[in-house]
Amino acid sequence: MVRIDTLSYSNVQTQGTKRRDWLRQYSPQHLEQCSRLIQHALRERQPGTSPSIVVLGAGACTEVPLAELARASDEVVLADFDLASMKQGRDELSSPALRKRVRLEQCDISGGVSRNLNHLLEKLPWSTLVSQGAQAVFHAAANCLEQCIVPDPPELEGLGRGEFGLVISSLILSQLFSYPLLDILDHVQRIAPQFFGEQERHRRYQEAAQALRVRIIQAHLHLLQSLVDVGGSIVLLSDIRGFVFDVYGTDHDAQHRRTMPLVPRTLPNIVRDNFTLREETHWEWLTDLPGEGKLGRGYEVAGYILSSAR
Repeated sequence: MVRIDTLSYSNVQTQGTKRRDWLRQYSPQHLEQCSRLIQHALRERQPGTSPSIVVLGAGACTEVPLAELARASDEVVLADFDLASMKQGRDELSSPALRKRVRLEQCDISGGVSRNLNHLLEKLPWSTLVSQGAQAVFHAAANCLEQCIVPDPPELEGLGRGEFGLVISSLILSQLFSYPLLDILDHVQRIAPQFFGEQERHRRYQEAAQALRVRIIQAHLHLLQSLVDVGGSIVLLSDIRGFVFDVYGTDHDAQHRRTMPLVPRTLPNIVRDNFTLREETHWEWLTDLPGEGKLGRGYEVAGYILSSAR
């Protein structure tokens, strides 16, 4: 099993009405900023642009103002691997007329990177490699990362080229590469738990992992370009940095929190190389509060409104 297969189970705890109510209490700015950027992009669509909208990584539309999108569109397409969450998001709409405007497309938005990587992992003689030591194991893992096929752009069934006047990538970018990279570490932990953590000392593995991140980001941005209609708008919402903290109320205090990058530092440059940048904004949000024996967690988000450079 690969990580993406557990997505529906994970999302039960992190999406939907209860999660939205929690965010209104503890991170209202997050919901406000997501909604503001999306509604601004809606107004920025040029006359004559397709009235259809697609939300990539829609899930249950926890941060996406689905009702407003449905009112402003002939059709809103929700695209995600997690079909159950998308049904939940659509069913929250109170109006049957609005629900009829929402179409669900279940798909792996990466184009199958986790599956491609898993096929490579399954072909290797891991028992022999483990006997040769950590260097051999992570050298082989780096080979798999380098050889892994990343469709560029992914072809997603039901999503036509240039079909949408508004394309939204909703907090999915870092997941697209983190899931396959976690799959590799899960595999190492199963076959050789004594080597877990050694990847930090293996330079070639780290370089291969970073190169995979960049390839997947490029492919996703090319997907956004391929889906948007001429004169349309693109909203890219992405977690770019995570942090943990130990006392509620100190999440903004550098002394009480530890940060970790989630995307390559080159992301802003990659975005500017592919699009015309119309707006960029950053904010932070909380996903968990600290409690007995556990740290609180949060993320910094970069939010972009873009238009295609073509």
